[in-house]
Amino acid sequence: MVAMTNSAAVLADAAAYAAAVEQASVAAAAYYATGESALDDDAYDRLARGIAAYEADHPEEVLAASPTGKVAGGAAVGDVPHTVPMLSLDNVFSAEQFATWTASLERRIGRPVTAWSVEPKLDGLAVAARYRDGRFERLITRGDGTAGEDVSHAAGAVVGLPERLAEPVTIEVRGEILMTNDQFDQGNATRTEHGGAPFANPRNGAAGTLRAKDRAYRVETTFFAYGALPLPDSGELGETLAELPHSEVLSYVAGLGVHTAAGTDVAPVLAATVEEVQVRVDAIGSLRAELPFGIDGIVIKADLAADQREAGSGTRAPRWAIAYKLPAVEKITRLLAVEWNVGRTGIIAPRAVLEPVEIDGSTVGYATLHNPADITRRDLRLGDQVMVYKAGDIIPRIEAPVVHLRTGDETPIDFPESCPQCGSGIDTSEQRWRCTRGRNCRLVASVSYAAGRDQLDIEGLGATRVVQLVDAGLVADFADLFTLEREQLLALDRMGETSTDNLLAAIETARTRPLSRVFCALGVRGTGRSMSRRIARYFATMDRIVAADVETLQRVDGIGKEKAAAVVAELVELAPLIDKLVAAGVTMTEPGATPPPEPGTEEEAAAGAGAEAVGGTGSTLPLAGMTVVVTGAMSGALEKLSRNQMNELIERAGGKSSSSVSQRTSLLVAGDKAGSKRTKAEDLGVRIAVPEEFAELVGAFLAAGEDT
Repeated sequence: MVAMTNSAAVLADAAAYAAAVEQASVAAAAYYATGESALDDDAYDRLARGIAAYEADHPEEVLAASPTGKVAGGAAVGDVPHTVPMLSLDNVFSAEQFATWTASLERRIGRPVTAWSVEPKLDGLAVAARYRDGRFERLITRGDGTAGEDVSHAAGAVVGLPERLAEPVTIEVRGEILMTNDQFDQGNATRTEHGGAPFANPRNGAAGTLRAKDRAYRVETTFFAYGALPLPDSGELGETLAELPHSEVLSYVAGLGVHTAAGTDVAPVLAATVEEVQVRVDAIGSLRAELPFGIDGIVIKADLAADQREAGSGTRAPRWAIAYKLPAVEKITRLLAVEWNVGRTGIIAPRAVLEPVEIDGSTVGYATLHNPADITRRDLRLGDQVMVYKAGDIIPRIEAPVVHLRTGDETPIDFPESCPQCGSGIDTSEQRWRCTRGRNCRLVASVSYAAGRDQLDIEGLGATRVVQLVDAGLVADFADLFTLEREQLLALDRMGETSTDNLLAAIETARTRPLSRVFCALGVRGTGRSMSRRIARYFATMDRIVAADVETLQRVDGIGKEKAAAVVAELVELAPLIDKLVAAGVTMTEPGATPPPEPGTEEEAAAGAGAEAVGGTGSTLPLAGMTVVVTGAMSGALEKLSRNQMNELIERAGGKSSSSVSQRTSLLVAGDKAGSKRTKAEDLGVRIAVPEEFAELVGAFLAAGEDT
């Protein structure tokens, strides 16, 4: 029998071992040929480690079909010989395993390695691109490491692989072909429009696209070079490349016009020590969820050519390079059901109920389904095996059904014919369906949200009290809160004079909240607390926000054309509510914000050319251009501020607030019990300030915000 643990498959006997080898062989063949494996990466890795462990204990029973000792992709045999074997990499899964590997390498070459190249392990397909006299000649897959398939027909749709190099050299560039997140979404849309099944994930999409011929449509992929070598008639270039450090080879390739990872947030870097390597490994891992393409680890290579030569290579992998694998962020599990939830703005959102699966350190039982059109486009069915993605704090999402695993027992997903919340009709004119009653469908939720701590902060107005006000006909939207009279409240159950006076006082205070809070209370779809602050600080007044067109709104940091159009449409719908708020005397200005320049002026041209897109006074702000993370318990002048208030303070002072520490972080404000975020900041060399230091840095803005 085969028992799966978090680290490896446990193979009880020879029969279990043979079954595991067969399962791994079939999965590898599908994975490298079409990307359609029945196992996700994590499951395959655990199976392979189990096979290796069994073989270590029973060397006399090793089967010829075993994946150990073979180049990854060995099942996908081709007929184009490689000039130099195209090997795969061995793996490590922890800092301890990496340290053991480096010690072994240094013993092998008899000296310390003084230069390590640390680069992302891209989640794609290894290929070799041959150029003769600077012109593209051939594109070949890795295959079994000695020969691969000719896929030159696909080169025209590969971004980053030029038809002609900057110099007329004869060279072979090796790298990975993958789909970026945008290419994956666009590719799936195009594929399903032409009647094809959606790709399960970007790697599946890249594999299928690379081998496809005579398609009626075009799907783009992207190439990233990770090395180069001379061809037999390369001349002096061969000798030059043989002596260059790996990092200089990559720079040379980039200079030829071939795409590398140098321009990304996870660009290759050089490290002098194992400790420096680990810092970079952690940094790349922390950026993983934000990248526009998939990675499943970090590749660490001895940079110097002499170290590589003396280390040599085995039959499967070079001894001078290793893949440091990251925890899996994709798993295959079963779609059990779909729930239809109605949000406070009336949006009807589907949510997938999954057979629980552990991904990236947490158990996932639910996942995002964007809208009914997305369900239809992906052809999702109840009972499907689906590929689920989750990384860090990202909400889990279903990427696609694993179509080749269907049994025929799957059933269509039923869409609601009326609003699941109130039974009213559904507006299906846009991709995101909405109850025809809009916000009124979830009036209690809408008013409760507006009154919440991070919006108008009306103390004493909880959901129970809002239900009373709605049921009594006193409130049809949150603007009606500002016209409530004492006698009306006293007539409600459990509303005495003290509670009534306290609530009216809280409402009166809410009337003076800054524009950013009021705009957030509107609950404009596609905006939240941070975006509301940026919009308010850019426009300074509600009048200017309402008057803004799509082009003007795009000047706000983080708002693209699509979101701008949605905000403009939403504000038209909200115009009556905004008018009621104005009539009630609610604040419609943002303290300290500078209005944008008038259209057609020189000042406007300067703003469009790069002035700060969040309003304010630009470089005079103490946190201008800085990304700030807050962690731990605040003290001193910051002690009473909520996290949202801290974020408001950061943005008033010109900075950008973030919840996670990465290489992009400029400053960590670390209070008591700061924990892992402080440790990561120390490892990355991020500046750290205690609350008192930070309060002094932003003192003027702290004082200005005390009343908001």
